[in-house]
Amino acid sequence: MVVAQVGSVSDTFSGDELVSTGSAFFGSVAQGMASVVERAVSQFGLPNGYILGQDAGGALFAGARYGEGRLYTRNAGEVPVYWQGPSIGFDVGGDGSKVMMLVYNLSSTNDMFGRFAGVDGSAYIVGGLGMTVIKYRNVVMVPIRSGVGARLGINVGYLKFTAEPTWNPF
Repeated sequence: MVVAQVGSVSDTFSGDELVSTGSAFFGSVAQGMASVVERAVSQFGLPNGYILGQDAGGALFAGARYGEGRLYTRNAGEVPVYWQGPSIGFDVGGDGSKVMMLVYNLSSTNDMFGRFAGVDGSAYIVGGLGMTVIKYRNVVMVPIRSGVGARLGINVGYLKFTAEPTWNPF
């Protein structure tokens, strides 16, 4: 069983650090990712954590998404995280993505574990890059995805973050 550290995670990451880390992680789509990160930072400020991982999802009006990654913080270290969640809407297709999630207002790594609700929209045939915003209590998360697949639509749903992997999206 993995136990998350409870230490303070108040120190933030600069925009340059996020772009550098994201560029190394995303590779060939780094230019587009840099502009998405800059937009998120200008809109929400500097995050005090970020997640690097991968996920996959699919939908035929109702859908599900599953993923795994690591939460990085300045003061509480690294924590493995898993996410899964259902969605419903006018959404058809499937995708696999590399994900960088900017995390805001995280006072403890345990604040990560809950259901983050949001609205998501996708429109791509081979690949794409997108940003959404999800929220749980005071914690705001901005997932930035670089994906491949075929997906079109808009949906509402949530991502449930856990310390252990599970197949149950609810």
